[in-house]
Amino acid sequence: MVQRIDIGARMSEAAIHNGTVYLAGQIAEDASQDIAGQTRQVLAAIDALLAKAGSDKSKILMAQIFLKDLNDFAGMNSVWDAWVVPFHTPCRATVQAHLAKPEWKLEIVVTAAV
Repeated sequence: MVQRIDIGARMSEAAIHNGTVYLAGQIAEDASQDIAGQTRQVLAAIDALLAKAGSDKSKILMAQIFLKDLNDFAGMNSVWDAWVVPFHTPCRATVQAHLAKPEWKLEIVVTAAV
């Protein structure tokens, strides 16, 4: 059985199957903010979706981070490092990518245990 969360016409924000939750890419609601502000927004969205799925950030298995500009890597990491649970750091990849909207500075995709 697959359980979907926040189902839309094009995509769901999350899907749960066999004890694993898969989140869609999360982006900032207020894209006028700098990398730190956008990162905080994205991580808050991840926290909220994980909670809806019955999980939390300590159970993240993998994070894929897409950065518009690799010059923002340190700024994103400073927020990430303050957010991530010590000794529960997930596997992670960070790549530079062209995002769907020019004002977006990052998008993060997460897979977690439930």
